Amino acid sequence: MPFDSTLSLLLRGYTWLPRVRGGHDGSGPASTRLFGKPVRVLHGADAVAFFYDERHARRGGALPGPVLDTLFGRGAVHTLDGAEHRARKALFLSWLTEPRAVQALAARVTEEFRREFGRLRGREVVLFDACALVLARAVRDWAGLPGYDDAGTERLARDCVAMVDGFATPGPRHLRARRARSRQEALLRRAVVAAREGRAEASGPPRTPFEAVVAHRGPDGGLLDPATAAVELLNIVRPTIAITWFATFAAHAMRDGAALRRRLAEDEPAGSATSFAHEVRRFYPFVPFVGALATDGLTVGGEQVPPGTMLLLDVYGQNHDPALWHEPFRFVPDRFLGASPHSDALIPQGGGPREGHRCPGEDITVAVLSALARELARLDFTVPDQDLRIPLDRIPTRPRDGLRLVVGAGADTVRSGPRRSPGGHRA
Repeated sequence: MPFDSTLSLLLRGYTWLPRVRGGHDGSGPASTRLFGKPVRVLHGADAVAFFYDERHARRGGALPGPVLDTLFGRGAVHTLDGAEHRARKALFLSWLTEPRAVQALAARVTEEFRREFGRLRGREVVLFDACALVLARAVRDWAGLPGYDDAGTERLARDCVAMVDGFATPGPRHLRARRARSRQEALLRRAVVAAREGRAEASGPPRTPFEAVVAHRGPDGGLLDPATAAVELLNIVRPTIAITWFATFAAHAMRDGAALRRRLAEDEPAGSATSFAHEVRRFYPFVPFVGALATDGLTVGGEQVPPGTMLLLDVYGQNHDPALWHEPFRFVPDRFLGASPHSDALIPQGGGPREGHRCPGEDITVAVLSALARELARLDFTVPDQDLRIPLDRIPTRPRDGLRLVVGAGADTVRSGPRRSPGGHRA
């Protein structure tokens, strides 16, 4: 029986699962135990297709309570399987993958970025915090959230960051995440009830994601209960605001590359920016792994796996696998230039088909991150001395000082030290 490696996860963070895999020398999947329960580790493009096949893995009961109470919410689409999941997922796909809706959100983000950073000219700012506020304002307006004034939107930004920042750790960060989710769910629950009480049956298609969630009906024909509707609204808003992690990583990647910044600034159409965005998502650590439970009668690598066994897909390890990527610990902004990445090779937000459990916000993430990369490249800023290391033992991680910069400092390029990989190794 393998040793329980929960403590190792807490100590090693992103490198935990690659180490589990690296220490496995037998046939079949690597195995360990997490919180006392058996785990099988999946890795590779073929494993991605296997993992996202509902005949092999189920989501119901897979997510532990602390993750539901912070990151996803009780009753979220992430916890469903079968017809119920497909019906709920269609709600997200209709808004989060429709090209005009995606571009409309990216345009709002661009507008808010220019407004916010124009206001900050001549000041030192923590990029992470500023981008979270930009994204919160943009998604508030795009999604049609009622009742969020400027102060409420600032709180929304802080709360959504807290939900992501505290889901994977015990202690104060986790408590802040729980309080943040409770606060935002209560606000949105009241907004859903008020919207339903204040209007007759809709006479036309919904005009915003808020209206779509309010009017959504499940396979049984019933409306979502207000609590679940609030959860799913946050599952549109929270991941959008979480793009601030990638935006901060984007600035980290371009901080000492004058030629790269010029090329991104002049990128029309967004070929270089899109390739750059994909490489940011691949190179920098965000999601460490994703999990599901084995179905009855499952065989993995010739081994019979007991039903209910936790299956973990090694996201960080796959995005840095030398068998899949040339020089995986080197940031190569043109790696995806002229070709879209294979959907089951690049999995920073999960994999599989759109209709399955792949993150429906992936198109939005790429479009918004591409837009932010161009705006950052065009921004006149310098980077003062600070700790730019990205600790791999912290989930989710980010530059230690949040990446402080001075806006409008009159420099054409960013001043900083040598570029390094997230683990601190020179790239």
